[in-house]
Amino acid sequence: MPARTPRPRAALAGAFAGALALVVAGCNGGLPGMPGRDKPEAQVSDAGPSAPLAPGSNVIVDAVAKVGPAVVRIDTTKRVVNPLGGLFGQGPSIQQQQGLGSGVITRSDGVILTNAHVVEGASEVTVTLPDGRTYTGKVLGGDPLTDVAVVKVVASKLPVAPLGDSDKVRPGEWAIAIGNPLGLDNTVTAGIISAIQRTNAVGEGQRVPYIQTDAAVNPGNSGGPLINDRGQVIGINTAIRQAPGAGLSFAIPINVARKIAAQILERGFASHPYIGVRLQTLTPQLAQEINATTNQCRLPEVNGVVVVDVMNASPAAKAGIRPCDLITSVGGKAVKNPSEVQLAVDQSRVGSSLAIEVRRGDTTRQLTVQPAELPRQQ
Repeated sequence: MPARTPRPRAALAGAFAGALALVVAGCNGGLPGMPGRDKPEAQVSDAGPSAPLAPGSNVIVDAVAKVGPAVVRIDTTKRVVNPLGGLFGQGPSIQQQQGLGSGVITRSDGVILTNAHVVEGASEVTVTLPDGRTYTGKVLGGDPLTDVAVVKVVASKLPVAPLGDSDKVRPGEWAIAIGNPLGLDNTVTAGIISAIQRTNAVGEGQRVPYIQTDAAVNPGNSGGPLINDRGQVIGINTAIRQAPGAGLSFAIPINVARKIAAQILERGFASHPYIGVRLQTLTPQLAQEINATTNQCRLPEVNGVVVVDVMNASPAAKAGIRPCDLITSVGGKAVKNPSEVQLAVDQSRVGSSLAIEVRRGDTTRQLTVQPAELPRQQ
């Protein structure tokens, strides 16, 4: 991590009371030194066009009939070190930890989408189809930043689930979850799309605009599909938030999962661009406090996104972005909070030009940033 410039930036960071968010992520992009590639994506799905359901039929029943055969159970075994192993008879030094999740077959030759956290660290992966067929799975790759993973089994002519277009999902539409919650195979729950573009669903600084639903999702549903009433996969179930008397579920939009899966199939990992800034949501009240406590930064008393710090030698630093700049648009889209900046960066490509408009004092400046490759977690 590059060293920060002392004193002025340190004073500024302290004025923001540590409420910082690192904007470093992305969901598509090329390899370093290969900006703007036009190479076609790796094939994620070979499902045919989805035919409309018959009029007058039960849409949930028919949608489940189309996708259900392609929803699989994923059992994992992880070998973990027992810190008390061999001491005072506390068991073996290496123990086996069992895990359970779900997945969905998207290619008839055995390509399966699931969550990265379902297969993370697994030494053994077993995939079981609803018809009872069982296969040994191989994890082709997983992306912890978006929680998408691809598993492959050696098979042919497997049932596949049609993939929909999550960009067209709207609140109020039917949402159907299929998976293996709590070990109960082939469980179907239904609800509606409660919200879209939930970037703060499971914490700040998320790189995924989650789909929120009230369809019941429980441990074991992770990695299974969220489908619409046309029998198309619109998301991959990934997280839940529980509260007394209610629970909320979140799914990775299938357009995001498809893009990450294509990169994994192509090169074994996903590529993420970053620009290297720390941001804070600005409010009139916060601007007043900052202006009163430091002379390093004079901020307008408005709602917006302010740059708190810029990493040394980062793409943002090279483009001339400075602490105290207000980011007003990224890639031609107006932004109102750090999450919107992050998602806009996500849609850029490594090494390509990204237009960022900032307000600095009384002037507006048009800057051009070239996002770099975010180092992968080892």
